Parts: sequence; structure tokens; C-alpha cells
Amino acid sequence: MTAEDTDYFDRLVDVDALAEFLTDKLGPTEDYDVYRHEEGHSNETLFVEWGGRELVIRRPPPGETADTAHDVLREYKVIDALQETDVPVPPTVAATDDHSIIGSDFYVMDRLRGEVLRDAEPETFANEDDRHRVGTELVDTLASIHELDYEAVGLCEFGRPEGYTQRQVDRWGKQLSWAFEVTTDEREVPVLREVGDWLQENCPEEHPQTLVHGDFKLDNVMFSSESPVDLIAVFDWEMSTLGDPRADLGWMLSYWREQSDQTTDREEFVSTFMTHPDYPSRTELVERWEDQTGYEFVHERFYRALAVYKLAGLGEMFFRRYLEGNSDDPMYPRMEQQVPELADRALRIIEGEEPL
Repeated sequence: MTAEDTDYFDRLVDVDALAEFLTDKLGPTEDYDVYRHEEGHSNETLFVEWGGRELVIRRPPPGETADTAHDVLREYKVIDALQETDVPVPPTVAATDDHSIIGSDFYVMDRLRGEVLRDAEPETFANEDDRHRVGTELVDTLASIHELDYEAVGLCEFGRPEGYTQRQVDRWGKQLSWAFEVTTDEREVPVLREVGDWLQENCPEEHPQTLVHGDFKLDNVMFSSESPVDLIAVFDWEMSTLGDPRADLGWMLSYWREQSDQTTDREEFVSTFMTHPDYPSRTELVERWEDQTGYEFVHERFYRALAVYKLAGLGEMFFRRYLEGNSDDPMYPRMEQQVPELADRALRIIEGEEPL
């Protein structure tokens, strides 16, 4: 670990204060270690060894003012509420808003072991049955989120479901406007403005009201390591709220590619291994979701275009941060070309050139 890494780690956790907190909750141990998980891009994740028990701690980045995206106690609330439901989540341990321990709100849950699919499929999954199960387990779990009686588990005040979809369109339009303040000096993306106008004109006025995950995709879930594949946990609930389940489905589908889709060498957000014919098609996933939830995926071009528009918005914000010198992430400068390509993809969806 470099001196810079050590300094950042020390800003994330006071290991002695954390040990006192865990001792109070779990009892003492002589076997204790803490280290940082490097994969996260929003809230920070720490792994803890406590005796024979493996734990995970989630906390906001240091120095951030807490908002919805970094509200880890909100994330804990939904995971804790889902403990005895059909939605698979890690077992919760404790949460606190006492900043004297590690300098922020944080929560603790048990660590699970399994496979998170990002860039490639594990060799053990490389067969027809397990590939198909990856897709069906994914969409079945999304359906279980949308079928949940959120009032019965104490989440009736977890969000404002009315008008959720319109707020999504408005929010991401504002995010793009903020990014454009800087990025248009380098290049413009007029297609994104065209897509944004179409979304405003075609936003559904009514929608079902369910619990939504907000970032449901293949690399935010964990599968068992053995065959047959079983989805054992859903992670990253920081964007969850009460809203429109079709927006959740559209987001998941934006990451589920097919062999006929147009792709580029600069695809930063999406893996493509599911283009293998053993995986279910997007149409099959939608039909399965409709059968289980009883909802119809109406306005499908809107929801799929909205998802890609949001991906483009994320990329454009990354590009602004790069131009302002606020990030050294090597992915960020590539957004100069990636965002226009995402904008073109959203327009293809709108115009029916990238069908479901």
C-alpha cells in the first residue's frame, strides 16, 4: 500500500474505534483485520475479518455531503426490511449514525461468497442450462422486488412513487445541462438534446407503483459459485425508492446485449458475453417479467431509451470531471467518444432500429 493509499484508508476508518463498536455488537475477538474493496465507484466498501466471521461495511466517501446517492442508512433500511422476504439480500448486522466511530454513518452486514459477473462468465457457467439460468434468475429476482408488498415490510414512506418517471426525465436533463456547461467547449452532442426532448414529449403519465432498486443489473447481484446457478444476493441499494418498475426493467435491459446490436470498441458500461445464444433474449426476459408481475411492458421504447439517456448522462458528467481535472480515472476521457455513441444508441431505440 502506498503512502497515498494509506492516507486515504485512514480517512475511511479508525480501526481501533471500529473494533470497539464491533466488540459491543458481536463480542470480542483476537482475529481482526480491515481492508478496502477497490471496485466501488460511489459508496465505499470495507471488508472486515472478525474472528471466524467475514463482514462488509458500507460508508459514504470521505468529505462528501450526504445525499440520496450516499445515504447508507437509507440503503441499510431497505436491506434490513427485506431480510425475511423473497428478495435475496445479505444478512444485516448493525448500523449507526455516530460519526465519532469512523467519521460518517455506516452499516455492517455479513459477507457472502459467490460470483459477480462483470467482464466474463465463469467457466463453471459456460453451459446451456446455467447460461439460461443466469438470465432467468436475474429477471425473476427483479420481479420479486416489484411484487413485494412494501407496506407490509415497513417501506410505505420510502419514497414518492407518484410522478417518479417524469422526475427521472427532468433530473437527467438537468444533470446533462450541468455537464454541458463545460463539455460543449470540447465537442457537442446535439443528439442527446433530441433524445431528451423526445423523452419529455413521450413520458408516461401513469405507471405502477412498487419498490424499485434503481440500479438493477448483472454486476449488482451475486450468484452461487456452483452449478446449477442460483442468485443469492442483490447489492447496491443506494438508489432504491418507491417508483416505476418499468424503469427498473428498462435499465436492466440496457445492459443486456444481443448479437444483432450495434457495438463499438469503446463500450465502457456493458459486458457482451450474454450475446451467446444460450442466454435468454431481451424479449424472453420481458415476457417472463410480465408473466410474474402481471404488468405489461408498455412504452418499451421510452423506458429503454431513458436508460441509455441516463448512461449517457453519467458519461457526460464523468467527462466534465475529467476536463476540470477532478479525476484521474482512465475511463473518464474516453467519454468524449462514448457519450455520442450512447446518444446514437438511444436514438436508434426511439426510431425502432434497435428493437426489443
